[in-house]
Amino acid sequence: GPDMFEDLKFPMSLGSDNHSGVHPKALEAILAANRGHAHSYGMDPIAKETEKEFKRVFGEPLDIEYVFNGTGANVLAIKTLLQSFESVLVADVSHLQVDECGAPELLTGCKLIPVPTQSAKITPESLKPFLIRKGDQHYSQPRMLSITQPTELGTCYSLDEIRELKKLCNEHCLFLHMDGARLPNAAAFLNVSLKQLTRDMGVDVLSFGGTKNGLMGAEAIVFFNPQLSKNLRYHRKQALQLPSKSRFLAAQFYAFLKNDLYKDIASHVHSLAKNLEKRLKQFPEIEVTEPVQSNALFVKIPKAWIKPLKERYFFYVWDENTSVLRWMFSFDFKEQDLDDIVRAIQEVKGK
Repeated sequence: GPDMFEDLKFPMSLGSDNHSGVHPKALEAILAANRGHAHSYGMDPIAKETEKEFKRVFGEPLDIEYVFNGTGANVLAIKTLLQSFESVLVADVSHLQVDECGAPELLTGCKLIPVPTQSAKITPESLKPFLIRKGDQHYSQPRMLSITQPTELGTCYSLDEIRELKKLCNEHCLFLHMDGARLPNAAAFLNVSLKQLTRDMGVDVLSFGGTKNGLMGAEAIVFFNPQLSKNLRYHRKQALQLPSKSRFLAAQFYAFLKNDLYKDIASHVHSLAKNLEKRLKQFPEIEVTEPVQSNALFVKIPKAWIKPLKERYFFYVWDENTSVLRWMFSFDFKEQDLDDIVRAIQEVKGK
């Protein structure tokens, strides 16, 4: 029963939006899908209904396939479009580059080329020096640009910034991949639709995150030109990312997109991050180091405060050299949690 784990503790965590539970509406969708029998591997009736929702939100045509995690989505986006002698230009702090344990290079054979960033964003200026040696058989040929929206530092590319990058992609025959592990948060901040942020920008393939937004182990790969995704299903099987009872993944995305639940979650977590940013102004010792444009707050606090604060609310030290911390908000945080955090800081400061 529901009291099965009642002796275990599950305290709120600022560590990651992966630490939260599953959104009640996603759980309801899993339970609603849990009846009778249905075809496996994406051939169930729920998959068809969910595809309609994806088309409503992202426009048509599109090809959408489900996987278990974001690394799987990123790797398969590359694998489907590139050959092993081609390379992907990525942000130096991107998940692809620093948090996927070499999986993209191992499983695709493609080289990742890290591009220097400002506030985790690639600019046309930073990209240009890497668009070289076209046709040189000794050099891994640049064939894709991958941008993360929002970035690893919670900052967002504006539509104009993406337009400029897409222009370069067109000039140099690069596919544009968007790692959208937290994409609705960027759409909420920029006040644009998911379609405006992806298809209308000329994105070729999107890794669309569910898990960090309150779903349970569900991610989607979205191709805006189904001609490009012909081999995706075979690569997915080879990469061990084909879910069998896939109706339970599709059902969660149905709940996430239906009635724009994704918008509610995104605006909620962004407003929490902005509110805490305002409230931190009472502490001259604390510096917010990046613009707050999603559900992340990057802060620098006195070193002596880190350990006692971490005992109250778990979080990660983002940069050990500078004592910058990352605080992430999940869908289930409430305003009173902000009161608790501020109180904890006051107590630590008072000691």
